[in-house]
Amino acid sequence: MDNSLTILLLSLLFSYSITLIRSDASDHRYKEGDPVPLYANKVGPFHNPSETYRYFDLPFCVPDHVKEKKEALGEVLNGDRLVSAPYQLNFRDEKSSEGVCRKKLSKEDVAHFRSAIDKDYYFQMYYDDLPIWGFIGKVDKDGKTDPSEYKYFLYKHIQFDVLYNKDRVIEVSVRMDPQALLDLTEDKEVEAEYAQDEEAADDQEETGWKYIHGDVFRYPKYKSLFAAALGSGTQLFTLTIFIFILALVGVFYPYNRGALFTALVVIYALTSGIAGYVATSFYCQLEGNNWVRNLLLTGCLFCGPLFLTFCFLNTVAIVYSATAALPFGTIVVIVLIWTLVTSPLLVLGGIAGKNSKAEFQAPCRTTKYPREIPQLPWYRSTLPQMAMAGFLPFSAIYIELYYIFASVWGHRIYTIYSILFIVFIILLIVTAFITVALTYFQLAAEDHEWWWRSFLCGGSTGLFIYAYCLYYYYARSDMSGFMQTSFFFGYMACICYGFFLMLGTVGFRASLLFVRHIYRSIKCE
Repeated sequence: MDNSLTILLLSLLFSYSITLIRSDASDHRYKEGDPVPLYANKVGPFHNPSETYRYFDLPFCVPDHVKEKKEALGEVLNGDRLVSAPYQLNFRDEKSSEGVCRKKLSKEDVAHFRSAIDKDYYFQMYYDDLPIWGFIGKVDKDGKTDPSEYKYFLYKHIQFDVLYNKDRVIEVSVRMDPQALLDLTEDKEVEAEYAQDEEAADDQEETGWKYIHGDVFRYPKYKSLFAAALGSGTQLFTLTIFIFILALVGVFYPYNRGALFTALVVIYALTSGIAGYVATSFYCQLEGNNWVRNLLLTGCLFCGPLFLTFCFLNTVAIVYSATAALPFGTIVVIVLIWTLVTSPLLVLGGIAGKNSKAEFQAPCRTTKYPREIPQLPWYRSTLPQMAMAGFLPFSAIYIELYYIFASVWGHRIYTIYSILFIVFIILLIVTAFITVALTYFQLAAEDHEWWWRSFLCGGSTGLFIYAYCLYYYYARSDMSGFMQTSFFFGYMACICYGFFLMLGTVGFRASLLFVRHIYRSIKCE
């Protein structure tokens, strides 16, 4: 009965997530004159994509009846807060300039707008689920160097350009009338009227590695942590593969809001059993006894730092009253998914791994006493090896990183998932080969403690990606402010940590296959 209930819950959760992901604006068909939904979403500084606020947090004209759109989980995670816009655009109904509302702006409203214009605030709307972006105003510097002499103008006239294909809306854009401006330079009450209109490497000697055959398969220190890292890394690798599959079959497209976030939450929950199975089975192969503690460590190794980072950043967003702050209901949904899906699957995977009774396949018998490691030059120590191991894989993805960052932390749209998948495969191959090469050099120097070294070398690319974050923030972006800075470096730290675990797992698995292969070819006592 319990198994049936669990299967039913998983089926409902999976089908619900696919329904959310596959919502498609191309199914919307209209007749001439039909009302087409137009929602205002959010506003925020153009250079701080994570610092967004509700549309009517700025003192725009507020309709008599503001209708809030019910968002899906992924939309809420994306910071979307859609409400009905004060403009009415019917299907194929071309309009000339039409007044929408009049509002008297107080001194406080003027100061609020001026501050927003100074920070290059933009707005986002959705017309038939197609996104629209525009700026709320402009700063006229006119060759002036003193900021106190700048003039600040608010756009009063917005023009919608809509393209149709028979009974569908296929594209929409906005233009702001540069002649319809409201001067907000001084703190004084002003009268604002809003209007709209619409138009339809060197070789190394082999001496050394054969002499440590009795130590090379000696179990590593902190084997519970090592097994947990492998389990979490395998789960994240599986998650990444599933995300690429969904992307390549067309599930993610530019205007499918929140689909990626929904997929990440659901697939991570459903793949937690893989982490439990891999971690516990490998821990038992290493003759570990406390598999329950190992399972708890596996569950917290990635989720723990991610949860702490989320708590801090969500608190920051709440203080700023930004839309990036998740509502309490959404947090409850995520906690329920973690409690009812992630944790049970993790435990079931752990039990299956414990009962698998697999033995560690070592071609050579391990001696009773460990062999002393000879004195090695500084460049063969852990940190220089990690630097060498991370540089090559990072160089293979360096160019593509800019476009990904510009999409995630900017306003570009990334759609070439096939190229990204090829780059990911190259990353895996380079990581595996460079880690295997460094493992061979380590064994050739009669250093048999290769387990952790191979994992750290494989995962070191994550550290290079985080270093790139520093470069991107200060040299390639115009982000500023405490909230945007904390969001950027906080969530990128979690992403790079995930890369560290995933690529570390790839590096170790490749090294393990290589070490087994070379020691299988010699006669071991």
